[in-house]
Amino acid sequence: MEGTRLEGGALARVLGEDGALFHDKKGRVREMPAPLAPLADTHGHLFPARSADPAAELARAALAGVALLVVPLDPTEMATATDALDALSAWQEDAQRLVDACVAEGAELPRFSGEAPSARMPSRLRIVAGVHPYGAASIDDDCLARLRRLLADPRCCGVGEFGLDFGPYNELAPEVQEQAFRMQLRMAHELGLPCELHVRDAKGDPACAAHALAERVLSEEGVPEAGCDLHCFTSGPDVLEGFARLGCHIAFGGAVTFLRSDDIREAAAACPEGLLLAETDAPYMAPVPLRGMECESAMVGFSAACVADVRLEALGIPRERTYRALWENACAFVR
Repeated sequence: MEGTRLEGGALARVLGEDGALFHDKKGRVREMPAPLAPLADTHGHLFPARSADPAAELARAALAGVALLVVPLDPTEMATATDALDALSAWQEDAQRLVDACVAEGAELPRFSGEAPSARMPSRLRIVAGVHPYGAASIDDDCLARLRRLLADPRCCGVGEFGLDFGPYNELAPEVQEQAFRMQLRMAHELGLPCELHVRDAKGDPACAAHALAERVLSEEGVPEAGCDLHCFTSGPDVLEGFARLGCHIAFGGAVTFLRSDDIREAAAACPEGLLLAETDAPYMAPVPLRGMECESAMVGFSAACVADVRLEALGIPRERTYRALWENACAFVR
C-alpha cells in the first residue's frame, strides 16, 4: 500500500492530507497486510447514506485491493428504487473519476500474481435486495414493487439480506419474521438468484434458536440452486456445521478479528474451503486494529488476513490459498 501514500487533489480527498489509507480511532496510521489475491466484500452497506463522501469510500476500497463489492439495498428504507439506484450509479461514476485521478497523481493499484492491475473502482460492483428482519412487518404491495424493481437491476446478484433476528434490537415476533423469510426465499428460487441471510440469536441463547429455525426453513424450502450466504457469521463451528452441510457459504467479517472471538476463528478454520467468504457489513464492526471506527469496504482486507492466518495456524493451509479461495468463491457466488 506504500504507493498510495501521496498528496494531491484526488488523493487528499480520498486519503486525507497524510496520504494514509487507514487510521485507528486515535488517528494513528495502521497498515493492512498486503492482500495476496483481489479482495471481495460480499456485504458492505452504502445505504442509508451515512458518509459525507461515499464515492471516496468506494475509491479507498479500490486502492486497498477490493475488486468486488456487493451492496445490500432494502426497499423499506427508500422512497423509490430508482432514487437509490441512481445514487449508486452517481457514486460509482464519481469514484471511478477519483481512482483515475489518484492513479494520475501517482497512486498504484494493488497487483496480484497472474492478474493485470484493475483500472476500475471496485471493478465488480453488485447489489442484493431484500427486506431485513426488522422490516418484516412493513412488507406490502408497494414494498414488493420496489423490491422487484431492485431485483431486476442488471447489477443485482441476489436476494438479501433477509432472515431472522432474535437479538436485543428486534421488536417483531418470530412468526412474522419467518413468514417474510419464507416469502423472500421462495422469491430467490423463482428468480434463480442466490440469497444472503441475516441470522442473529438472542444474547446468551444456548439453543441458538434463530439459527436452528433458519436451518429448518432452509431444509424445508430448499437452498436456492444459485446458492445461499450466511452473512456476518458470529457463531462457532457447531452452528456452522449444519449450514455447511446444506451447502451454504459462510461470510466472515470484522468480528473474526476481535480479541474474544475464538469461537468465530474456530468456525473459520472449520469452514469448508469452497464455502468461505469475506465481508465487512460496513458501517458496522470495523476489524481490529480499527475497532471503534466506522467500518467501510476497504477494511475487508483485515478480516481476510485474519482468516488466512487462522487457517495457516490451524490447518497448515498457505495464506495465498485462502486469499484465492475467498476471491474465487465470491466471484462464483455473484456469477
